[in-house]
Amino acid sequence: MSVNTENSKLNNSETKATAPLVAYCQELFDDLDFKAVKAWKEAKSGRKAIGYMPVYVPREIIHAAGMLPVGIMGGGDQLEVIHGDAYYQSYICRIPRSTIELGVTGRLDVLDGMLFPSICDVIRNLSGMWKMMFKEKYVRYFDVPQNYEDEIGGKFYTHEMQQLRDDLGKLAGHEISDDDLRNSIAVYNENRKAVEDLYEFRAKHPWKAPSTEVYLLVRAGMVLPVEDHTLLIRDYLKAADLQERPVRDNCRVVVSGVFCEQPPFNMIKSIEMAGCYIVDDDFMLVTRWLLEDVATTGDPLENLSKAFLHHSNETAAKYEPDVENKGVYLIDSVRNNRAEGIIFAGPSFCDPALLDRPMLQNALTAQEIPYTSFEYAENSGQMQPIREQAGTFADSIKLWSVAAG
Repeated sequence: MSVNTENSKLNNSETKATAPLVAYCQELFDDLDFKAVKAWKEAKSGRKAIGYMPVYVPREIIHAAGMLPVGIMGGGDQLEVIHGDAYYQSYICRIPRSTIELGVTGRLDVLDGMLFPSICDVIRNLSGMWKMMFKEKYVRYFDVPQNYEDEIGGKFYTHEMQQLRDDLGKLAGHEISDDDLRNSIAVYNENRKAVEDLYEFRAKHPWKAPSTEVYLLVRAGMVLPVEDHTLLIRDYLKAADLQERPVRDNCRVVVSGVFCEQPPFNMIKSIEMAGCYIVDDDFMLVTRWLLEDVATTGDPLENLSKAFLHHSNETAAKYEPDVENKGVYLIDSVRNNRAEGIIFAGPSFCDPALLDRPMLQNALTAQEIPYTSFEYAENSGQMQPIREQAGTFADSIKLWSVAAG
C-alpha cells in the first residue's frame, strides 16, 4: 500500500500524508476476525497460517515453510471475555483468558497451528489447554535456552528449532530446505531493519511519528506477510519525513514492561496526551528481539541460535544470568534515545515484569534516572488516572531539570 494523499478523506494537513497508511493499520488492529489472514489463505489454495503468542518465536521457520506467521496479541479492550474466565483464576494477567475467548468463539479457526513461546507458567499452561481444546490443530510449546554457551544452550535451541522445522515441514507437505531458511532469514533481516529505522526516526523526530502511529504500524506486522509489512513501514517513513507537524514541549520517555500483554491503545494515546514523547518501548518485542542481522551463509539454524544467544534483547521475559548488569539495557536506551525518564507499565499479575522491576529501579536510581510505574490490563477502560500520573511525571522532570540548570 502506497501513500496517496489525493484520495485521503482527511482534510487535516497535519496528518494528511500518513493518514491512509495509519487508517489501514487501524483497520487491521480493530479486526478480531483476522480477515487479512483469511484473505491471504484464500488467495492461493493450500496456504496455511501459524499463530504465535507475543515475545519471540523464530518466525523465519514458519515463513520458510510457506506459511503465514500470525501474532496473537489477545483480545484487547474490544472483546468481552465470557468463556475465557472459566479457564483461569482471577489473579493472573488477562491475555490467556482473552486468547481462549478468541479460540472458543471461532475467531482463530483460520489458524492451522499455534506456538506458545517460553514466557511464563501461565502461557505454558495455556499451551496445554490449547492441546486439549483444539486437538485437530498443531500446537507446540516452544522452549528457549537458559544457558548461553553454544555447546550447551546453543545445541538445545538448535534441536528445538529442528523439531519445529520438521513439524512444519510435515504440515506443509514438503521439507524445509536450508536455502528456504536462508531466504527467510534475509527477508526478516530486512524487516527488522525497517522496524529499527522506524524506531530511530521516532526517537529523532517524535513529533513526526507519534507512538500511536508507530504502534499501529508495527502491530500490522502481526497479520501481514513480512514482505508487505516492510514496504508499509518504508512508505510511512517517506511520508512522515515529508509532512510538517508541530513540535511540542514534551518530556522524552522510555516505556518498559509491555513485552507480552499489550496495553489498551488508549493508554499509549493517554501517555502522549499527558505531555510525553515515547522514544523507546518494548511493545511486540518479537519484531525487535534480535539486535543484529542473522547470517545468511552456513547452517541457518545454527545462525538463528547464535543470534538468540549472543545478539538478542534483554527483557524480563528472557533469563539473564548476569544479575550485576541488570538494567544496563534500560540505561543505554535512555542515553541513546536522549530520554529523560522511564515509565514502567506492566500488566497486572505479570510475574516476569513485576519481579524484575525492583532490580531495574535500583539500577536507575543509581544513575539518577527518574521513573514512575503503574499497572494495566489489556481491557483497562479508565485512562484518566494514567494520564494524570504520566502528566505529573513529565511536569516534575521539566521542573527539576530547570531547577538543576
